[in-house]
Amino acid sequence: MYLQTLLIALSEIRRNAMRSFLTILGIIIGVSAVIIMSTIGQGATAKVTADIAKLGSNMLSIRTGQRGPGRSSEVARPLELSDVEAIERDIENLEAVAPMSSTGLTVVYGNVNWATSIIGTTDKYLDVRDWEIDSGRAFTQSEMRTGKMVCIMGGTVRKELFGGQDPVNEKIRLGRQSCKVVGVLKSKGLSSFGSDQDDIVMIPLQAFQRRISGNRDIGRIYLSVNEGASTDTAREEISRLLRERRKIRPKDADDFSVFDMKEVSDTMAGTTEVLTTLLSAVAAVSLLVGGIGIMNIMLVSVTERTREIGVRLAIGAREYEVLMQFLVEAVVLSTLGGIIGILFGVSSSFGLTKLLKIPFVLDPFMIAIAFIFSTAIGVIFGFFPARKAARLNPIDALRHE
Repeated sequence: MYLQTLLIALSEIRRNAMRSFLTILGIIIGVSAVIIMSTIGQGATAKVTADIAKLGSNMLSIRTGQRGPGRSSEVARPLELSDVEAIERDIENLEAVAPMSSTGLTVVYGNVNWATSIIGTTDKYLDVRDWEIDSGRAFTQSEMRTGKMVCIMGGTVRKELFGGQDPVNEKIRLGRQSCKVVGVLKSKGLSSFGSDQDDIVMIPLQAFQRRISGNRDIGRIYLSVNEGASTDTAREEISRLLRERRKIRPKDADDFSVFDMKEVSDTMAGTTEVLTTLLSAVAAVSLLVGGIGIMNIMLVSVTERTREIGVRLAIGAREYEVLMQFLVEAVVLSTLGGIIGILFGVSSSFGLTKLLKIPFVLDPFMIAIAFIFSTAIGVIFGFFPARKAARLNPIDALRHE
């Protein structure tokens, strides 16, 4: 009986192919929209997490001043190299500590120039920020100690100044200072904040302080915590140490900030997840619209086939069989729409993630939910027209024109 009911439903769908397609179009759009929004959102979350990881693993950063509403805007005393030495000496479970100061300068090679960021730091900066050398080498201890004018450049600076040429052992000018290129960094691309991480030139901190900034100030301190160690514990210990060194009274607020990159990562990932949920919920509304469309078409179908229903009831068909016929027809329509929507949604998601340059992260759970939801819509919105058809009076149905 069920097989015969299914065959009748399929026959009716085939007989009105165009109307059937337009009926399920809302379901197709709804299912595919949910899958696309979910996939793009999860891909964006994965990209944000990966980009934050590029900034450095288990990384903390320290800078002077407080940021945010209600915070003091007074200029705080800058960090010093002695602060770096104290942190290295007194704080446990630190893998590396790297002081850093930076400024913007124009770098020149031959008749080509490029405005970029000049960073004064030590070789430990590479470890803390997870940088790798693509060609050449890192700074030597002698170069860092004496402040020799050598530099390591990022991929963007290399491209702008040298094109495809190898810059190692070539000399460039940083403003008015001549500098020998000893290495090139591996590319990291854009950060989650939209900045080009490869648009930098690194020089030894001593050279930066003597030749570029003209002072001993440290702009920021980067630290990486040993694997398995708590960044929260390290942050608390660093805050306590800096408060002592900067002679901050117990009731006074810090005049420095210690940032944990895991918190930044969690915050940004949480934001993208909320946006993904919101967009998926909006997309799911089109599923409801598709369900209403199925109900409307099925009601029209009942009206068109009133005489046919009357004949079936008159020759002995039970109300249950008539109800099942129309209900199965609605479920087949919604299920077919769900399948087509999944295929279209997955293929579209793949193309869009490639276009947006984000990871393709397909969630089978979301696909299952969208499919189950589309089938449930067929049952819910198909039940009322089916019940109307089953409750028709056979005599009135046969007299219907």
